[in-house]
Amino acid sequence: MTLIDSSELESELRKVISGVSRDKNLDKAVIIDALQQAVVHAARRTLGATADLEAHYNEESDEIELYQFRTVVDDDDVANENLEIALLDAKKLDPETVLGDAIGVKIDTSKFGRIAAQSAKQIIVQKVRDAERSQIHEEFRDKVGEILSGYVRRFERSDIIVDLGRTEAVIPYKEQVPTEKFRVKDRIQAYVLDVKRSSRGPQVIMSRAHSGFLVALFSQHVTEIYDGVVTIEAAARDPGYRSKIAVYSRDSTVDPVGACVGMKGSRVQAVVNELNGEKIDIIPYDHDPARLVCNALAPAVVSKVIVDEESHSMEVIVADDQLSLAIGKRGQNVRLAAQLTGWRLDIKSESSVDEKLAGAKDVLAAIPGLDEMMAELLIQEGYTTPNEIAQLSPRALNRLLNLDQEQALNLIERAKEAALHVSPSRPEARKTLAPKNELWANSSASPVALDNKAEDSQISERVKIFLELSGVGEANAHALAEGGYVTIGDIVADSVEEVAQKTGLSIGVARTIQMAADRYLQSE
Repeated sequence: MTLIDSSELESELRKVISGVSRDKNLDKAVIIDALQQAVVHAARRTLGATADLEAHYNEESDEIELYQFRTVVDDDDVANENLEIALLDAKKLDPETVLGDAIGVKIDTSKFGRIAAQSAKQIIVQKVRDAERSQIHEEFRDKVGEILSGYVRRFERSDIIVDLGRTEAVIPYKEQVPTEKFRVKDRIQAYVLDVKRSSRGPQVIMSRAHSGFLVALFSQHVTEIYDGVVTIEAAARDPGYRSKIAVYSRDSTVDPVGACVGMKGSRVQAVVNELNGEKIDIIPYDHDPARLVCNALAPAVVSKVIVDEESHSMEVIVADDQLSLAIGKRGQNVRLAAQLTGWRLDIKSESSVDEKLAGAKDVLAAIPGLDEMMAELLIQEGYTTPNEIAQLSPRALNRLLNLDQEQALNLIERAKEAALHVSPSRPEARKTLAPKNELWANSSASPVALDNKAEDSQISERVKIFLELSGVGEANAHALAEGGYVTIGDIVADSVEEVAQKTGLSIGVARTIQMAADRYLQSE
């Protein structure tokens, strides 16, 4: 730099400021501040660390003016010449000066030594470098969550160093796709995960394995996503092999899946090409978690979903020939579906469930007072263990099994005794169906008996209709009829929460019934 000699500094200063500002893309105020601090630092090496100094850039004279401020004291009280000045000497500089004033004296910078000037130069270089790093950090911090393009510059251990122009970025090994290989000078796109400060400048962390990269690619290629009409509600990746995204449309006239696929698959193919052939499943998003799980497990067809909200898990039952398809190669399909939905999924075949229910039926039929037909009815309603029978109210048993009050009480007592002899570890002792019908488990929630015969006849007709639904038993059919539902279409028209509220059923049972109604209408 041309800052060592004072005369050169005065004549070339404006040129230096403009040149550095242009080359480093920095504000001139940053360069001027660095120069001012450098001059003050150089002056302290000569005048002492305690000197009160100020530097200002004078645009008219194109120089850095340095002033030393000292307090005016009596002529005999000067203890430190760097901080104090005698009144007599101060009046020579300013006749109106009085005791206690702080008077500034301009310092000739040319008297600073070579070492001081070299130190000033180092400070200027450091300040400019720090300002440049700070600017780059602010610039790239706003790009977190975006896709940036660059070129592979080099490899450090297993990390890829990417040249972004103004700075370098790093793609750590764990953020790389195992099936991809790059060479130096290859063009590369990646997702900006984070921007960190470090002693060597801002560190941009990028990823090609993050699910955000997949989402950002679709935003680039699908106009409806960019405009906000279609949203990607969830995404899950097995980088390099397979991905799943759940899409939702805010406009009923726009098909979210079709928008992402594009004409003849052009849009999704563009994303697949960027991901080097990674398979992508695009599924419609549903606010009902059970339906979302069914969609997420595609192409497998789900027969039944049993929801356990307490453990945030679902038991998914599929036909025997669909089991391997639902699980996928090395469990990939079910693993991605679990990541996409956020629920823990347990895939079971219909035959294994039937075996388990047969074991549960044997346990219930062994309770004195229960025959096989009664055990079958209880299992259809979701009660599979003696403990669950013991927790039922007499009124619920009356309704389920057509018992009188005394028979129901006796059965509950026998179920309690049987529950003590059933090991919790036995498969048939565990819950295998949807959460039990809360309406019948709580006598306070039971509907008021209908006295009107005409109304009884209407209820009976509705019950017959609802019994046509797969998995809906007598008790649940009555709950639907008495909850005001007339047709199967009425059930589908309401939300799961509304069905549960009207019937008194649990959310899990209401969801299972609604799915059965939906399948029934589709088959019709």
